[in-house]
Amino acid sequence: MPKHSCAKCDGGDITRRGFMQVGSLGLLGLGLGQYLQVSEALANSGVVVGKPKANACILLWLEGGPSQMDTWDPKPKNSGFKPIATNVDGIQISEILPGTAKHMDKLSLIRSMHTEESNHPQGTFYAMTGHRPNVAMKFPSIGSIICNETAPRNELPQHVLVPTPWEADFFDYRDAFGGGFLGKHDAMVMPDPSKEDFSVPDLVLPKSVTSDVIQHRQSFMNVVDQHFRRKEKLAEFGMMDDLNQKALSMLMSPEVKKAFDLSEEDEKTKDAYGRNRVGQSVLLARRLVERGCRFVTAAGYSHGQWDTHGDNDQRLRDELAPTLDRTLPTLLQDLDQRGLLETTVVLVMGEFGRTPDINPGHGRDHYPECWSLAIGGGGISGGQVIGASDERGAHVTERMTSMGDVFATIYKAFGIDFTKTYMTPIGRPIYLANALGDVQGQPITELI
Repeated sequence: MPKHSCAKCDGGDITRRGFMQVGSLGLLGLGLGQYLQVSEALANSGVVVGKPKANACILLWLEGGPSQMDTWDPKPKNSGFKPIATNVDGIQISEILPGTAKHMDKLSLIRSMHTEESNHPQGTFYAMTGHRPNVAMKFPSIGSIICNETAPRNELPQHVLVPTPWEADFFDYRDAFGGGFLGKHDAMVMPDPSKEDFSVPDLVLPKSVTSDVIQHRQSFMNVVDQHFRRKEKLAEFGMMDDLNQKALSMLMSPEVKKAFDLSEEDEKTKDAYGRNRVGQSVLLARRLVERGCRFVTAAGYSHGQWDTHGDNDQRLRDELAPTLDRTLPTLLQDLDQRGLLETTVVLVMGEFGRTPDINPGHGRDHYPECWSLAIGGGGISGGQVIGASDERGAHVTERMTSMGDVFATIYKAFGIDFTKTYMTPIGRPIYLANALGDVQGQPITELI
């Protein structure tokens, strides 16, 4: 849609476009009205196959790629950490995750993941889409596909990324979390919720507009329209009416504001999740899915945190594992107590694993050949192990699993037709669940 300049409101410096954007939050470069235009307002009613068990998903993103043999797939001969028992007979995980071990009945482990990209931007794109990056094509992410295939639950943004995972990074990851050629359902990107000044600018009225003026929708539209419609008779204004109403509804809705308001959480809950970027991101993710979001990526780990090229053991023991082992069990327990775990998929992963060999810097390097992830909730069975690796965690020895298989499993939990294809702009069909070799991914039958 073409952009047009607008006259300024009397007594202020607010253009129609600027007013509707209401802030400067970058929704992958979009303001609230634009986000609704390309996402919410164009959402499909959804093609649902079977009875859905899940209605939301939280991805706890371990940015940088965790070491499989030091976390989910312990290898005593190739790790500085010992395996410990969990609350599921026969399943062991690393000793650095004792809290998570008490909740293994809620999670299943896939120890035979295999992907095809070994650098962070490409690996992230692959993990989120099931496709290798292609300069001629931007593929939609799993979150975007879920939102495309299901109806919006309410006025909340349905696809959210919190916080910006590329803050101050020299890599650009935005395509990995976008709608690609769908042209909609990009993730709404949040600032860091652990900061004291955290707010969602697109959901905050400008200070120059008083609550007396903005009392209801008609007043809002009058404030904007009386200064613009008589100056520019543009057909797009008429077409944008519904979108503006949606933007206003989101802006003014008490429920939407509450969803993003962490001040409503008691201090004990904030402490339980952790008063840090990771913990508060996951807490906000829980609030959002509880109130109607479909897919939330909790990307609290900043660039490089799980990228343990140096001092792998020390960083895992002192920095990374304690944060994960505090936040993940809290999330699982919190969802369970609220009755949300049975309808919320929890996916815990990074973009790849780590090398079985220790490098000269006492670290492990990038390794997509064989790695592990954890998944549960939303009708996906916990307390199971899928696949296996060799004694060093170097190669898959049983049941190689692709991102397409994981996606198919999640789609099935949502009641989405996982066999469906999309036609790309160049006339090439692609699978929603694209597996290794560009074949149809298959649900993991033991899990769903």
